Amino acid sequence: MTDTPKDIEDLAEKSVATAQNFARISELSVQIWQAALAGQDKSASPGRAIEEINKTLWDTPEALMRASTDFWLGQQGLWLETMRRWTGDTPPPPDLRGGKRFAHKGWSENALFDYIKQAYLFTSEWMHKEVAEADGLSDSERRKLDFYIRSYVDAIHPANFFALNPEVLEATAEQNGENLVRGLKMLLEDIERGKGQLLIRQTDMEAFEVGRDMAITPGKVIWQNNVLQLIQYAPDTDKTYTRPLLFVPPWINKYYILDLNHKKSLMKYLVGQGYSVFIISWVNPTEAQRDETWDSYSAAVLEAVDAVLEATGEKSLNIGGYCVGGTLLGPLLAYLGKAGDKRVASATLFTTQLEFTDAGELQIFADEETLGELEAKMPDGYLPAQTMASAFNMLRANDLIWSYVVNNYLLGKEPFPFDLLYWNADSTGMPARLHLYYLRRFYMENAFSEGDFELFNEAVSPLDVAVPIYHVATKEDHIAPATSVYRGALMMKNATTRFVLAGSGHIAGVINPPAAGKYQYWAGELAPHATLEAWLGEAKEQPGSWWNDWDGWLQKHSGKLCAARAPKDGLEDAPGSYVLDRFDLR
Repeated sequence: MTDTPKDIEDLAEKSVATAQNFARISELSVQIWQAALAGQDKSASPGRAIEEINKTLWDTPEALMRASTDFWLGQQGLWLETMRRWTGDTPPPPDLRGGKRFAHKGWSENALFDYIKQAYLFTSEWMHKEVAEADGLSDSERRKLDFYIRSYVDAIHPANFFALNPEVLEATAEQNGENLVRGLKMLLEDIERGKGQLLIRQTDMEAFEVGRDMAITPGKVIWQNNVLQLIQYAPDTDKTYTRPLLFVPPWINKYYILDLNHKKSLMKYLVGQGYSVFIISWVNPTEAQRDETWDSYSAAVLEAVDAVLEATGEKSLNIGGYCVGGTLLGPLLAYLGKAGDKRVASATLFTTQLEFTDAGELQIFADEETLGELEAKMPDGYLPAQTMASAFNMLRANDLIWSYVVNNYLLGKEPFPFDLLYWNADSTGMPARLHLYYLRRFYMENAFSEGDFELFNEAVSPLDVAVPIYHVATKEDHIAPATSVYRGALMMKNATTRFVLAGSGHIAGVINPPAAGKYQYWAGELAPHATLEAWLGEAKEQPGSWWNDWDGWLQKHSGKLCAARAPKDGLEDAPGSYVLDRFDLR
């Protein structure tokens, strides 16, 4: 068939468009390189995982020989299988390993890309196996090395590379390279937004606004100091319970995860159930917070307690804490219990660790070497927001980093609007002294559960906690594992504790409104079960959200009903100015 003049003209136009796009790609690449150099982290070592595993293997020659033989025999088998496919043998059945990153049909239908996929999967399994079987490693060293290997394996995933990704190659051919132009523009914008550090956009950052689409429950900031604003929510019922509820969120995130939107807001749910609700909004630190400590943050919570009691005219309140907000409350509750202070009548703890023997994936960042590196990054007395955000993203790198590298920068697609990912990207910094103390005294030394912790110069331990506790863990939590949360709950032997295990993970298991009808939970008393597994064997599974179960428990500790108490004239309307301060806009 002979090409017509029209075909030749169309081909010429496509060739010109492709050439122009690739010229633009070249220009953008230079700009990206220049922008990235300005913020390059010189301490980063992309080959650290390989260095560590090579050192381990070279120390044991027999293991090195076995590992090398296993690797090359495995690779040989893969290549022979690929050759059979190329010579016309019946193709193997679809291999579903590798998850959604290998979902495109090209990874299975094309023999070359199938080989690339199989070689990658084999190599990653081989590397993890060598870590698991390596001699002479402590548990903490093995966990850390396995994390390095996982990070390395995630980074070398073939889908991350233009020439190795059939979906990207297909899109590039169809769009004459326009996808790469769009992607590189986004990449340049994200590097410039991060002032040289890459801030990967995980959602449309223009689709949401704090105070308009999220953090929407009405209220006022009624008090503030150097580290927090105290928000009192407007009542949503004619009568409220007399005893107020103060919530302490983690200082490593913005508080509005608990007030995400009308459908997902725990704060809206609570005021709708008739509670007088207050919440702390932590400051986004600058050099002004460089001297803040665990004691000063604890003192700030006590000041907030007094402000709530003054605003309501009550003598005691219920208190709640989420994640590290609950960890902050642990020693504080012990201090109040030891002193016989009755200002706190009950406590609710969400995904809160108080015992850190095996404290989840964040523990890999808690050793003297890592703390020294962190301290070097905090010359101004606070940890930049992006540092902690990057650490959390690395725990789920395929989902939170590399999938967006491909979607945004290689396929040139804008990410979908997603409120949870907007919140995740709205990062906070941390005061240096507070953060280093937290990592050392809890993750490294397990000081509170070991009875070696002081608050306000007073020795405290979990045995000093004496108020009723509602303790929630989530089944698939990788940040605060349910077994770790359970062990900490058991140590508060002088507290009456209702323990709840919720379905899903650290966020979705907590932010699970009843109307959604999702997941399940198990609830019951702790004693006399020594382990979570034993407790779970006798606990009854309930469908849906645990919020209504908590509501029933909280009512019993909230006193009688009284006329609803609206916040008086405050300093400003909720959500307040502290939560609006964003690092990427400074």
